Amino acid sequence: MARPYTVACYYFPNYHVDARNVLAHGEGWTEWDLVKRAEPRFAGHRQPRVPAWGYTDEADPAQMAQKIDAAADHGIDAFIFDWYWYDDGPFLQRGLEDGFLHAPNNGRLKFALMWANHNWINIHPAKLHTPAHLQYPGNITPETFSTICDYVIEHYFRHPSHWLIDGCPYFSIYEIGRFIESFGSLEAARDAIEGFRAKTRAAGFPGLHLNIVVWGFNVLPGEIVIRNPAELAEYLGCASVTSYVWIHHVPLRDFPRTDYRVVMAEAEKHWHRTADEFTVPYHPNVTMGWDSSPRTVQSDRYLNAGYPFMPTLDGNTPEAFAEALSRCKAFLDTRPEKDRIFTINAWNEWTEGSYLEPDTEYGMGYLEAINSVFGQ
Repeated sequence: MARPYTVACYYFPNYHVDARNVLAHGEGWTEWDLVKRAEPRFAGHRQPRVPAWGYTDEADPAQMAQKIDAAADHGIDAFIFDWYWYDDGPFLQRGLEDGFLHAPNNGRLKFALMWANHNWINIHPAKLHTPAHLQYPGNITPETFSTICDYVIEHYFRHPSHWLIDGCPYFSIYEIGRFIESFGSLEAARDAIEGFRAKTRAAGFPGLHLNIVVWGFNVLPGEIVIRNPAELAEYLGCASVTSYVWIHHVPLRDFPRTDYRVVMAEAEKHWHRTADEFTVPYHPNVTMGWDSSPRTVQSDRYLNAGYPFMPTLDGNTPEAFAEALSRCKAFLDTRPEKDRIFTINAWNEWTEGSYLEPDTEYGMGYLEAINSVFGQ
């Protein structure tokens, strides 16, 4: 019998060695280096966060298998991989391609892609009051997008574990404004998407489930915010829209700590507003936490100076997270059964303080919270 809800969790794959990172940061570097170096930046600040499984290599199929089993055992249906491809090629692919796709148990979990087409800037770590260096521009050429479409269909959509909705492969675009900017006009962007749909149908699928991420506030420097997302989603023929993280919609007003339950209540209001605004289904987001301080130079003062020098979420215990999940379930119960899908931020955003993987303080508590609300 089909599960009544779909729990899809974002996965950030910067916890394996990548050739670009080696050039930028040195041999063997991964984002674990920032996790290890994190320090308390204010009174009562819980840093560093220590992973209970150790500093795993997600490109190792055996270590990825541990993640897959833990996710599947606790009510998660799919990983949505943050996926990167620039004009000069792919980035951070090995977590998916070497790890997940070669894990012996990958049939237990679906996977899909969120094309993270934002500018990649050097915030690993970021220095206070110093503009971050742009490493990889998010704008791409039409030729690059055509290559992306061919690669995604051949290497991912055809995999038996790829997430399908009504038979259509799920594909999400993080920064739709930048995508449109790349093509120079709305019309050209729509034509490019139509081309992607046509290729997907030619590969034997009934269509493409195109999802776009929407938000109301910039977080990373240079992000492009769309002012008319409902009209845009309809014009582009999107199948659904979703959110990546609460702070895209709810400002963290208290520095250095904002109460998790305060933000939760505002996020819940956002779900209802957004569902009413769009003519396509809205998949709400539940965020486990927020603390981007590991991405700052630890010797700098911790001031409220913009990402990653910004407020943290406080009080995001497993119990509070379970309450957020329960509120989300109640919201989903007001939606048609086929649209009872939501996203979680995130499986492993350790340097942004939003992760489900067990740590040495709460163990499997956040995963157990999901299982208590959505497990079958």
